[in-house]
Amino acid sequence: MQYISSLLYKALLTMVLVLIINPNLTAQCAMCRSTLENNVSNGDVGIAANLNFGILYLFLTPYLLVSIIAFFWYKSSRAKLHQKESISRKLKQLLSGRHS
Repeated sequence: MQYISSLLYKALLTMVLVLIINPNLTAQCAMCRSTLENNVSNGDVGIAANLNFGILYLFLTPYLLVSIIAFFWYKSSRAKLHQKESISRKLKQLLSGRHS
């Protein structure tokens, strides 16, 4: 189990670092880019920043939802595993007590 949590931690850390370091996250489609270049050349920088934020928001939302679902799935499976282990321990105690 320690190996799985270590592997999960490393995978999550790698994903976060890739998202933070990757310079192509602010890429845009050709139409958006031309529109924003026109706006920036006219002195309106606010629209470009808001559009980049919107693109990042739309990009991160599915990953965030999948991560939340995976987290709760992991916690649920851990709870079930602990429950099975406690039942197994109780059965072993009962069986060892009868044979003594």
